[in-house]
Amino acid sequence: MHVSSEELIRLRLQARDLNLERRQAARSVLAGAHGSRFRGRGMDYLESRGYQAGDDIRSMDWRVTARSGHPHVKVYQEERERPVVVMIDLGPGMFFATQGAFKSVVAARAAALIGWATIKNGDRIGALLFNGGHHELRPLGGQRGVLRLIRALVTATDPASGQRPHADGSHLNDALLRLRRVARPGSLVYILSDFYAIDEDTRRHLQQLRRHNDVVACQVIDALELAPPPPGHYAVSDGTHTGYLDTASAARRQAWQQYFSQHHQAVRELMMQCAVPLLRMTTSDDVAERLRNGLASPSAKTGRQHEDAA
Repeated sequence: MHVSSEELIRLRLQARDLNLERRQAARSVLAGAHGSRFRGRGMDYLESRGYQAGDDIRSMDWRVTARSGHPHVKVYQEERERPVVVMIDLGPGMFFATQGAFKSVVAARAAALIGWATIKNGDRIGALLFNGGHHELRPLGGQRGVLRLIRALVTATDPASGQRPHADGSHLNDALLRLRRVARPGSLVYILSDFYAIDEDTRRHLQQLRRHNDVVACQVIDALELAPPPPGHYAVSDGTHTGYLDTASAARRQAWQQYFSQHHQAVRELMMQCAVPLLRMTTSDDVAERLRNGLASPSAKTGRQHEDAA
Protein backbone atom coordinates (compact mmCIF):
# COMPACT_ATOMS: atom_id res chain seq x y z
CA MET A 1 0.00 0.00 0.00
CA HIS A 2 2.95 2.34 0.47
CA VAL A 3 6.68 2.50 -0.24
CA SER A 4 9.64 3.27 1.95
CA SER A 5 12.85 5.09 1.22
CA GLU A 6 14.80 1.89 1.90
CA GLU A 7 12.84 -0.04 -0.72
CA LEU A 8 13.31 2.61 -3.40
CA ILE A 9 17.02 2.97 -2.60
CA ARG A 10 17.51 -0.80 -2.97
CA LEU A 11 16.14 -0.56 -6.51
CA ARG A 12 19.44 1.01 -7.49
CA LEU A 13 20.89 -2.46 -8.05
CA GLN A 14 18.02 -3.44 -10.38
CA ALA A 15 18.48 -0.29 -12.45
CA ARG A 16 22.03 -1.09 -13.48
CA ASP A 17 21.00 -2.82 -16.71
CA LEU A 18 17.97 -0.63 -17.40
CA ASN A 19 18.40 1.14 -20.72
CA LEU A 20 16.32 4.29 -21.06
CA GLU A 21 17.16 4.71 -24.74
CA ARG A 22 14.54 3.31 -27.06
CA ARG A 23 16.05 1.07 -29.70
CA GLN A 24 14.79 2.84 -32.75
CA ALA A 25 16.38 3.97 -35.94
CA ALA A 26 18.20 7.28 -35.80
CA ARG A 27 16.24 10.21 -37.18
CA SER A 28 19.21 12.46 -37.73
CA VAL A 29 22.79 13.08 -36.74
CA LEU A 30 22.55 14.38 -33.20
CA ALA A 31 25.00 15.76 -30.66
CA GLY A 32 25.85 14.20 -27.35
CA ALA A 33 26.13 10.70 -26.00
CA HIS A 34 22.62 9.72 -27.09
CA GLY A 35 23.06 10.90 -30.67
CA SER A 36 21.42 8.02 -32.50
CA ARG A 37 18.40 7.59 -30.26
CA PHE A 38 16.64 10.80 -29.26
CA ARG A 39 16.55 14.44 -30.11
CA GLY A 40 19.83 16.28 -29.79
CA ARG A 41 20.99 17.66 -26.49
CA GLY A 42 22.19 20.86 -28.09
CA MET A 43 25.50 22.66 -28.37
CA ASP A 44 26.88 25.39 -26.15
CA TYR A 45 29.20 28.09 -27.53
CA LEU A 46 32.69 27.66 -26.04
CA GLU A 47 35.08 30.03 -27.83
CA SER A 48 36.27 31.37 -31.17
CA ARG A 49 39.61 30.40 -32.68
CA GLY A 50 41.54 31.00 -35.86
CA TYR A 51 40.31 29.30 -38.99
CA GLN A 52 42.12 26.09 -39.96
CA ALA A 53 42.03 24.22 -43.23
CA GLY A 54 39.03 21.89 -43.29
CA ASP A 55 36.88 23.89 -40.84
CA ASP A 56 33.20 24.15 -41.74
CA ILE A 57 32.58 27.65 -43.11
CA ARG A 58 29.09 27.51 -41.56
CA SER A 59 30.84 27.90 -38.19
CA MET A 60 32.54 31.13 -39.16
CA ASP A 61 32.46 33.83 -36.49
CA TRP A 62 31.98 36.82 -38.74
CA ARG A 63 32.07 39.40 -35.96
CA VAL A 64 35.45 38.28 -34.63
CA THR A 65 36.71 37.91 -38.19
CA ALA A 66 35.70 41.49 -38.99
CA ARG A 67 37.30 42.89 -35.81
CA SER A 68 40.57 40.98 -36.09
CA GLY A 69 40.98 40.95 -39.85
CA HIS A 70 41.68 37.21 -39.72
CA PRO A 71 39.16 34.36 -40.24
CA HIS A 72 37.82 32.82 -37.04
CA VAL A 73 35.38 29.98 -36.41
CA LYS A 74 33.09 29.28 -33.45
CA VAL A 75 33.87 26.25 -31.30
CA TYR A 76 30.97 24.49 -29.59
CA GLN A 77 30.90 22.13 -26.64
CA GLU A 78 28.38 19.31 -26.54
CA GLU A 79 25.86 19.48 -23.75
CA ARG A 80 26.74 16.40 -21.70
CA GLU A 81 23.66 16.03 -19.54
CA ARG A 82 20.15 15.34 -20.69
CA PRO A 83 17.17 16.09 -18.45
CA VAL A 84 14.87 13.17 -17.70
CA VAL A 85 11.51 14.08 -16.17
CA VAL A 86 8.97 11.67 -14.68
CA MET A 87 5.38 12.82 -14.28
CA ILE A 88 3.41 10.75 -11.78
CA ASP A 89 -0.37 11.00 -11.68
CA LEU A 90 -1.40 10.24 -8.09
CA GLY A 91 -5.13 10.72 -8.41
CA PRO A 92 -7.41 8.80 -6.02
CA GLY A 93 -7.75 5.93 -8.49
CA MET A 94 -4.01 5.27 -8.27
CA PHE A 95 -4.40 4.29 -4.59
CA PHE A 96 -6.01 1.00 -5.53
CA ALA A 97 -5.20 -2.63 -6.37
CA THR A 98 -6.69 -6.08 -5.96
CA GLN A 99 -3.38 -7.88 -6.57
CA GLY A 100 0.25 -7.09 -5.92
CA ALA A 101 0.72 -3.45 -4.91
CA PHE A 102 -1.24 -0.22 -5.20
CA LYS A 103 -0.93 1.51 -8.57
CA SER A 104 0.72 4.38 -6.72
CA VAL A 105 3.38 2.00 -5.39
CA VAL A 106 4.04 0.58 -8.86
CA ALA A 107 4.39 4.13 -10.23
CA ALA A 108 6.78 5.07 -7.40
CA ARG A 109 8.95 2.01 -8.05
CA ALA A 110 9.05 2.76 -11.77
CA ALA A 111 9.96 6.41 -11.12
CA ALA A 112 12.77 5.42 -8.74
CA LEU A 113 14.16 2.92 -11.25
CA ILE A 114 14.09 5.55 -13.98
CA GLY A 115 15.85 7.94 -11.60
CA TRP A 116 18.66 5.51 -10.80
CA ALA A 117 19.11 4.64 -14.49
CA THR A 118 19.20 8.34 -15.34
CA ILE A 119 22.11 9.24 -13.07
CA LYS A 120 23.92 6.07 -14.15
CA ASN A 121 23.93 7.60 -17.64
CA GLY A 122 25.26 10.87 -16.24
CA ASP A 123 21.98 12.72 -16.83
CA ARG A 124 19.74 14.76 -14.54
CA ILE A 125 16.45 13.58 -13.05
CA GLY A 126 13.43 15.77 -12.40
CA ALA A 127 9.79 15.10 -11.62
CA LEU A 128 6.28 16.44 -11.44
CA LEU A 129 4.08 14.73 -8.85
CA PHE A 130 0.38 15.48 -8.90
CA ASN A 131 -1.93 14.39 -6.08
CA GLY A 132 -4.40 17.24 -5.91
CA GLY A 133 -1.46 19.62 -5.61
CA HIS A 134 1.66 19.92 -7.75
CA HIS A 135 5.15 19.09 -6.52
CA GLU A 136 7.77 20.09 -9.07
CA LEU A 137 11.37 18.88 -8.92
CA ARG A 138 13.67 20.62 -11.37
CA PRO A 139 16.19 18.23 -12.99
CA LEU A 140 19.18 17.61 -10.74
CA GLY A 141 22.15 15.36 -11.37
CA GLY A 142 23.90 12.78 -9.24
CA GLN A 143 22.73 10.84 -6.22
CA ARG A 144 21.25 13.98 -4.70
CA GLY A 145 18.77 14.17 -7.55
CA VAL A 146 17.51 10.62 -7.02
CA LEU A 147 17.34 10.84 -3.23
CA ARG A 148 15.35 14.06 -3.53
CA LEU A 149 12.94 12.25 -5.86
CA ILE A 150 12.66 9.29 -3.48
CA ARG A 151 11.79 11.52 -0.52
CA ALA A 152 9.05 13.18 -2.58
CA LEU A 153 7.70 9.80 -3.74
CA VAL A 154 7.48 8.39 -0.22
CA THR A 155 5.48 11.41 0.95
CA ALA A 156 3.20 11.72 -2.07
CA THR A 157 2.30 8.00 -2.23
CA ASP A 158 1.43 7.63 1.45
CA PRO A 159 -2.32 6.78 1.47
CA ALA A 160 -2.69 8.33 4.92
CA SER A 161 -1.36 11.77 4.02
CA GLY A 162 -0.42 11.95 0.36
CA GLN A 163 -3.85 11.75 -1.24
CA ARG A 164 -5.85 14.90 -1.85
CA PRO A 165 -9.25 15.23 -3.53
CA HIS A 166 -9.48 16.58 -7.07
CA ALA A 167 -11.89 19.37 -7.81
CA ASP A 168 -12.79 17.95 -11.24
CA GLY A 169 -11.73 15.41 -13.83
CA SER A 170 -9.19 17.67 -15.54
CA HIS A 171 -6.32 17.00 -13.14
CA LEU A 172 -4.30 15.09 -15.75
CA ASN A 173 -4.50 17.99 -18.19
CA ASP A 174 -3.52 20.43 -15.46
CA ALA A 175 -0.48 18.29 -14.73
CA LEU A 176 0.45 18.03 -18.42
CA LEU A 177 0.22 21.81 -18.75
CA ARG A 178 2.65 22.23 -15.87
CA LEU A 179 4.84 19.47 -17.28
CA ARG A 180 5.30 21.48 -20.47
CA ARG A 181 6.93 24.16 -18.32
CA VAL A 182 9.04 21.79 -16.22
CA ALA A 183 10.43 19.72 -19.12
CA ARG A 184 12.86 21.87 -21.08
CA PRO A 185 13.15 21.16 -24.83
CA GLY A 186 15.14 18.02 -25.54
CA SER A 187 14.08 16.24 -22.36
CA LEU A 188 13.10 12.60 -22.05
CA VAL A 189 9.70 12.48 -20.35
CA TYR A 190 7.98 9.51 -18.70
CA ILE A 191 4.28 9.81 -17.82
CA LEU A 192 3.03 7.32 -15.20
CA SER A 193 -0.75 7.13 -14.87
CA ASP A 194 -3.83 4.96 -15.32
CA PHE A 195 -5.07 7.61 -17.81
CA TYR A 196 -8.72 7.67 -16.71
CA ALA A 197 -8.87 11.46 -17.06
CA ILE A 198 -7.99 11.71 -20.76
CA ASP A 199 -10.02 13.84 -23.16
CA GLU A 200 -9.49 15.94 -26.29
CA ASP A 201 -7.41 18.48 -24.38
CA THR A 202 -5.07 15.65 -23.34
CA ARG A 203 -4.25 15.06 -26.99
CA ARG A 204 -3.37 18.72 -27.47
CA HIS A 205 -1.10 18.79 -24.44
CA LEU A 206 0.68 15.59 -25.46
CA GLN A 207 1.22 16.81 -28.99
CA GLN A 208 2.69 20.08 -27.73
CA LEU A 209 4.93 18.20 -25.31
CA ARG A 210 5.98 15.76 -28.02
CA ARG A 211 7.06 18.55 -30.37
CA HIS A 212 10.17 19.34 -28.33
CA ASN A 213 10.67 16.25 -26.15
CA ASP A 214 10.73 12.48 -26.31
CA VAL A 215 7.78 11.08 -24.38
CA VAL A 216 7.02 7.57 -23.09
CA ALA A 217 3.67 6.73 -21.49
CA CYS A 218 3.47 4.04 -18.78
CA GLN A 219 -0.08 2.89 -18.05
CA VAL A 220 -0.59 1.17 -14.69
CA ILE A 221 -3.53 -1.24 -14.59
CA ASP A 222 -5.08 -3.69 -12.15
CA ALA A 223 -6.29 -7.23 -12.85
CA LEU A 224 -9.90 -6.06 -12.45
CA GLU A 225 -9.38 -3.81 -15.47
CA LEU A 226 -8.52 -6.81 -17.61
CA ALA A 227 -11.35 -9.13 -16.53
CA PRO A 228 -14.35 -8.81 -14.18
CA PRO A 229 -14.32 -10.60 -10.81
CA PRO A 230 -16.13 -13.94 -10.46
CA PRO A 231 -19.94 -13.70 -10.25
CA GLY A 232 -21.03 -12.41 -6.86
CA HIS A 233 -21.77 -9.41 -4.67
CA TYR A 234 -18.86 -7.30 -3.43
CA ALA A 235 -18.64 -4.49 -0.93
CA VAL A 236 -16.68 -1.52 -2.30
CA SER A 237 -15.53 1.73 -0.70
CA ASP A 238 -13.61 4.88 -1.59
CA GLY A 239 -12.63 5.36 2.04
CA THR A 240 -15.66 7.50 2.75
CA HIS A 241 -18.67 5.93 1.08
CA THR A 242 -19.55 2.24 0.80
CA GLY A 243 -21.52 0.50 -1.92
CA TYR A 244 -22.06 -2.92 -3.45
CA LEU A 245 -20.90 -4.30 -6.77
CA ASP A 246 -23.13 -6.91 -8.38
CA THR A 247 -21.43 -9.13 -10.96
CA ALA A 248 -23.87 -12.02 -10.69
CA SER A 249 -25.44 -11.49 -14.13
CA ALA A 250 -23.63 -12.19 -17.39
CA ALA A 251 -24.91 -8.89 -18.81
CA ARG A 252 -23.22 -6.88 -16.06
CA ARG A 253 -19.96 -8.76 -16.47
CA GLN A 254 -20.11 -8.09 -20.20
CA ALA A 255 -20.76 -4.39 -19.59
CA TRP A 256 -17.78 -4.38 -17.22
CA GLN A 257 -15.55 -5.95 -19.83
CA GLN A 258 -16.75 -3.54 -22.51
CA TYR A 259 -16.15 -0.44 -20.38
CA PHE A 260 -12.53 -1.27 -19.61
CA SER A 261 -11.82 -2.52 -23.13
CA GLN A 262 -13.03 0.80 -24.51
CA HIS A 263 -10.84 2.69 -22.04
CA HIS A 264 -7.70 0.74 -22.94
CA GLN A 265 -8.47 1.21 -26.64
CA ALA A 266 -8.91 4.95 -26.13
CA VAL A 267 -5.52 5.17 -24.38
CA ARG A 268 -3.83 3.19 -27.18
CA GLU A 269 -5.37 5.36 -29.89
CA LEU A 270 -4.47 8.56 -28.08
CA MET A 271 -0.82 7.58 -27.76
CA MET A 272 -0.64 6.43 -31.37
CA GLN A 273 -2.08 9.73 -32.60
CA CYS A 274 0.45 11.63 -30.49
CA ALA A 275 3.36 9.37 -31.54
CA VAL A 276 3.98 8.40 -27.91
CA PRO A 277 5.10 4.83 -27.14
CA LEU A 278 2.87 3.09 -24.59
CA LEU A 279 4.09 0.61 -22.01
CA ARG A 280 1.51 -1.16 -19.85
CA MET A 281 2.33 -2.66 -16.47
CA THR A 282 0.06 -4.38 -13.97
CA THR A 283 -0.02 -4.05 -10.21
CA SER A 284 1.39 -7.57 -9.88
CA ASP A 285 4.33 -7.07 -12.27
CA ASP A 286 7.98 -7.07 -11.34
CA VAL A 287 8.40 -3.40 -12.21
CA ALA A 288 12.13 -3.60 -12.95
CA GLU A 289 11.66 -6.55 -15.27
CA ARG A 290 8.70 -4.92 -16.99
CA LEU A 291 10.63 -1.72 -17.65
CA ARG A 292 13.69 -3.67 -18.74
CA ASN A 293 11.74 -5.74 -21.27
CA GLY A 294 9.44 -2.93 -22.39
CA LEU A 295 12.07 -0.27 -22.97
CA ALA A 296 14.49 -2.69 -24.60
CA SER A 297 11.92 -4.13 -27.00
CA PRO A 298 12.63 -3.43 -30.69
CA SER A 299 8.91 -2.67 -31.04
CA ALA A 300 9.21 0.29 -28.66
CA LYS A 301 9.22 2.76 -31.52
CA THR A 302 7.35 5.98 -31.93
CA GLY A 303 3.73 5.25 -32.70
CA ARG A 304 4.02 1.54 -31.82
CA GLN A 305 2.12 0.31 -28.77
CA HIS A 306 2.93 -2.44 -26.27
CA GLU A 307 -0.07 -4.74 -26.14
CA ASP A 308 1.46 -7.43 -23.91
CA ALA A 309 0.22 -6.30 -20.50
CA ALA A 310 1.70 -9.25 -18.68
